[in-house]
Amino acid sequence: MSEQHSKPRHRRSRKALAVGVPLALTAAGTLAYGTDLGLLGADSQQQASAATTAAPAWATATADGFASVNSLGQNGTYGGRDGQIVTVKTQADLEKYATAAEPYVIVVAGTINMNPVGKEIKVQSDKTIVGSGTSGHIVGGGFFLGSGVHNVIIRNLTIRDSYQGVWNDKDHDFDAIQMDGAHHVWIDHNDLRHMADGLIDVRKDSTNVTVSWNKLSQNNKTFGIGWTDNVKTDITVHHNWFRETEQRNPSTDNAAHAHLYNNFLEDAAGTDIKSSYGNYSRGRTAMVLENSYFQGMNNPVTKDSTASIVQKGNTFVGTSGRNESGGTAFDPKAYYSYTLDKTADVPSLLKSGVGPRSSIGTTASSTSTTKAAATTLTVAKDGSGQYSTVQAAINAVPANNPSRVVIQVKPGTYREAVTVPANKPHVTIVGTGASRKDTVIVEGHAAGMTKPDGSGTYGTPGSATLSVKADDTQLRNLSVTNDFNEGANQSLSGHQAVALLTMADKVFLDGLIVTGDQDTLEMETAAKGTLGRVYVKNSYILGNVDFIFGRGTAVIDRSVITLRKRWDGSSAGYVTAPSTEGNRKGILITHSTVNGDVSNGSFFLGRNWHPGGDTTVDPQTTVRETSLSAAIKSTPWSDMGGFPWKDDRFAEYKNTGAGAGSASSNRPQLTDAQATGQEVADWLGNWTPTAS
Repeated sequence: MSEQHSKPRHRRSRKALAVGVPLALTAAGTLAYGTDLGLLGADSQQQASAATTAAPAWATATADGFASVNSLGQNGTYGGRDGQIVTVKTQADLEKYATAAEPYVIVVAGTINMNPVGKEIKVQSDKTIVGSGTSGHIVGGGFFLGSGVHNVIIRNLTIRDSYQGVWNDKDHDFDAIQMDGAHHVWIDHNDLRHMADGLIDVRKDSTNVTVSWNKLSQNNKTFGIGWTDNVKTDITVHHNWFRETEQRNPSTDNAAHAHLYNNFLEDAAGTDIKSSYGNYSRGRTAMVLENSYFQGMNNPVTKDSTASIVQKGNTFVGTSGRNESGGTAFDPKAYYSYTLDKTADVPSLLKSGVGPRSSIGTTASSTSTTKAAATTLTVAKDGSGQYSTVQAAINAVPANNPSRVVIQVKPGTYREAVTVPANKPHVTIVGTGASRKDTVIVEGHAAGMTKPDGSGTYGTPGSATLSVKADDTQLRNLSVTNDFNEGANQSLSGHQAVALLTMADKVFLDGLIVTGDQDTLEMETAAKGTLGRVYVKNSYILGNVDFIFGRGTAVIDRSVITLRKRWDGSSAGYVTAPSTEGNRKGILITHSTVNGDVSNGSFFLGRNWHPGGDTTVDPQTTVRETSLSAAIKSTPWSDMGGFPWKDDRFAEYKNTGAGAGSASSNRPQLTDAQATGQEVADWLGNWTPTAS
């Protein structure tokens, strides 16, 4: 395990112990796998095929919610995906492409100061406007979508600061995004703040609109919907964080269908922007309001006598004033499918998930135009590919690549330490052999070994054979091995030897064999406070001491966990060592098998790792519906570093096999009700891993 592992205010007040993993002994013994399929079934055998991805993920992404519904001659909302990708850094270039008749994906790769202040660029149909990472800023202006404009996506931008010094400004209609009579619009993952008028105005019968994963803050008239006598607008508002906003959060007037879910409305204590009201259903609006979280809001939910609000599963903490519901509304699932996150998870989920994301956009040095295209690179030891090492192929991927790059690795053994750096997302590394055993990436570094340049030791994460530091990385049909020989290095201090390290979000490990002894599979996050989800499917993981560990949010599904003897032939070890942060999910092992040629009752399922004595972590492992061999102890959890495991989160549910046991104080079991909240979807949230 790892050893290291000024804002303006314009609102007047309104009444209304050294802990680490022991340097345990390990063995480099081999395991005869027999058939590659094992218990995983024929569908787990990996056959490589050429990538067919046709465009960058953020260029081909399509909206959910009402923006996905086919109507008015428009089949969903996909923006400019059929057009060219252009990168802009000036207002002139942004206007040129946004107002063109042709479809475009427009990448904003810097800060654009609007001149004159308050200018709203008149976006035409079939456009995607997306920020490059977190660098796309529109300052002092915004976008206008007029009557009939349709199929527009605005994502990953910061739009800010047209405020003119008057809180209830009647003279400056300077919005971030305004639409009058537009349809099929998706506003997603933006940071919208401090404008003279609205952050979002959906007016004049605009319809088929989805607003998702945005942060809306520092504003008075925040988000207005409707304002005609017609009852026409269909709108979905989900996973948005409203903070330091006074009114219209949103205010919805005469909307035919308004579906609001998993939003977080926060009137933060100690700030001078106070909420007047939260969600407001006006006129003849039919509103469904689900699983949203209201913190400190005044009048959190209000309605006119003519309007409807159906509330389901909302949470109110420290709120006051009107909280209303009544009337009948509609069933959103009659129009589109969606999945609700748990209300209790909404604040932490949104605080880490809203706003611009570094992996959505791309960077470029100048204005450019390219066709969206997939990239496939080949690696072969015999020289028949483009590259002879895996790292050389990764090095060839451009920094901040916007689209999927598939690196096809031909059968062979590649002895090298491989890193996918953080600025190279959307990379797939796939073995092209008939079996995952045909393509092997192997190295033998250990934590205590001195680096070749003499700059110090590798440390635990630095010992990894394969390090994944980029979001949206996929590994398929490979073997990844650390073959450090502990028996031959007894004088070395630091025997941790990682085979595979992840320090990123949305990492999909599919059809792998991951082999080591101590610290085989390390799943971390890019930094404390960030989300790092890993989904492991149809794979084998082999080790003996803490060999599945870290602070990441990890699911091991339909896989085989094989226990190995140590270097001296003894049987003893720990399967997991989570160091989960508070309010995060830890390690979930589900529908899998734990076995191995080791002694009965010799292995713990896990122990609680508090790195460096960190008292803020809340380690979690859940093992459910998994076959446990007799190697698992009857008391399967252990303390670590002086921290009692019972103070952290360890549990089982409906496990089977000789190593399973009944509930006791030393063997916590989830109830059926508790188990419904500890499933794969609870770990992965809004991410559905799909091979690409």
